[in-house]
Amino acid sequence: MTNTQGTDGGDALVAAFNAVGADYLFCSSGSEWAPVWEALARRHRDGEPAPEYLDLTHETVAAGMATGYGLVRRRPQGVLLHAAPGLLQGSMAVHGALLAGVPMVVASSESTTYGDAPGHDPGGQWYRNLSVVGGPHGIAQPFTKWSTEAASVYTLPAMITRAAELARRAPAGPAYLNIPLEILLEEWDGREPKPVVAPGSTHSSPEEVDSVARLIREAANPVIVTETAGRETGGFEALVAFAEAWDIPVVEPDSAVCGNFPRTHPLHAGSDIGPWLDEADLILLVNCRSPFYPPSRRPGRAKVVVIDEVPQRPHLVHQVLFADTYLEGGVTNTLGQLTRRAKDLDERAVEVRRAAQAERRAAERSAIAAAETRAEEATGIDPVLVAATLRRLLHGQDAIVVDETITHSRVVRRHLQVADPDSYFYVQGGLGQGIAVALGVKLAARQRPVVLTVGDGAFTYNPVIPSYDASNAYQLPLLIVVFNNRVYKSMNLNHRRFYPDGAAADTGEWLGTDLHRLPRLAAFAEPFGMHTETVDTTEALAPALERALKAVAEGTTAVVDVLVTR
Repeated sequence: MTNTQGTDGGDALVAAFNAVGADYLFCSSGSEWAPVWEALARRHRDGEPAPEYLDLTHETVAAGMATGYGLVRRRPQGVLLHAAPGLLQGSMAVHGALLAGVPMVVASSESTTYGDAPGHDPGGQWYRNLSVVGGPHGIAQPFTKWSTEAASVYTLPAMITRAAELARRAPAGPAYLNIPLEILLEEWDGREPKPVVAPGSTHSSPEEVDSVARLIREAANPVIVTETAGRETGGFEALVAFAEAWDIPVVEPDSAVCGNFPRTHPLHAGSDIGPWLDEADLILLVNCRSPFYPPSRRPGRAKVVVIDEVPQRPHLVHQVLFADTYLEGGVTNTLGQLTRRAKDLDERAVEVRRAAQAERRAAERSAIAAAETRAEEATGIDPVLVAATLRRLLHGQDAIVVDETITHSRVVRRHLQVADPDSYFYVQGGLGQGIAVALGVKLAARQRPVVLTVGDGAFTYNPVIPSYDASNAYQLPLLIVVFNNRVYKSMNLNHRRFYPDGAAADTGEWLGTDLHRLPRLAAFAEPFGMHTETVDTTEALAPALERALKAVAEGTTAVVDVLVTR
């Protein structure tokens, strides 16, 4: 074990993150991190290893980029925020990481002496403004997987190791450490932490898998429903092999948070689980948190098998699965075991459901084609045309789409037709994280084009200036496509739904939804030297997107503000 004398808690933190395999420290700067900056400067000077440090100017950008990076790389990174205010500012993005199942170690700081101890003066701001009763770890508890305080420089490296290991294990998510400033300034003996190994795998027993295989073999009309199978390493490919081996259709409901199964595959059965609730005799929930809505809408006659490493998500307040059987363990392994048991099938039953799925598939393809034809012939730019044009232009480019649309999310998924693993992610939690998440995805996959689809309302929630700064500073070019209907449509739809004959319907006074007053959204990128386009005609759409993609390929973020009709 190597010792470096004369170092402090800042170096202990850097050494620990280096040992857990963090590639990056995503930092929205605060005055407590001077010991970390000094440790990084020393390591850079002396040629010692350290995670790469990203200096970011907003907490949502820091946590959001760590989320995007973790979606692709699936390893915990470090996120450094400032005290309790910085933690609160970034809390939405940290909560989004919890919902998306992304591992990370988030840290911020507190003071424990408030200037009354000998040695370094932490600054009066801690006494007056920055500290909170109970410490920031109390604030973080509801939106993280694990939250505590590191109370000694001697336990700090092991605490970071523990936080990273907890964050990575299922269900993956962010862990939080409050690291007091005084601990960061305390002398450390320089013991390098032991590198962290990948977690071991968990498996369902062969007897349990055999039992489920019998259920599938006896089922006449089974269906697979999945939300996050594609988030697991190898999960996308394992689900394809499983569905093909047993000839079972796959539904990705609107609650799906990533691409789990090729939208172009003959067994893809769309997004609506509704018809299956009465028709299916076996529902296989594969990494599916909340398949039924409302939760009481239970299947009529189907048995429900839940295949998930941790079926009951601790962070969900209410979760109803109607399970008859659980297969718990690594989903990729479980699906592989079931695939190998796809023998002695009732060929007559398989042919019947194969024919039914072919009919459903033909109807869906026909409906997609009809919708795109109508969009091409419409006056003004229909959102369907935007998604279909993107699909055509991105074909064969190995692109990744990060989606932060709301009213247009179904259109984006349906008409983009993503067919490859790690090619589509839907931003989780509150709006305003999309640009940061897309930047993190780009950081993890620099060789692939990354596209953010976002509504105008969501776009205005994003910390746009800090996000553009990060894009330029770290050479992370994106294509940002804004579906701009000049309204908070989801809010307006709810008003109309709740009060169809109310005063607003009578007078036309729709409050809380009008965005016509906003300036040109693409213009915010101009001071950063980015490529900008505003499009309001169908003829201009494809050429504008082509120019934008060319700019991105040449290393410049491009923002295309598309004025859609609905």
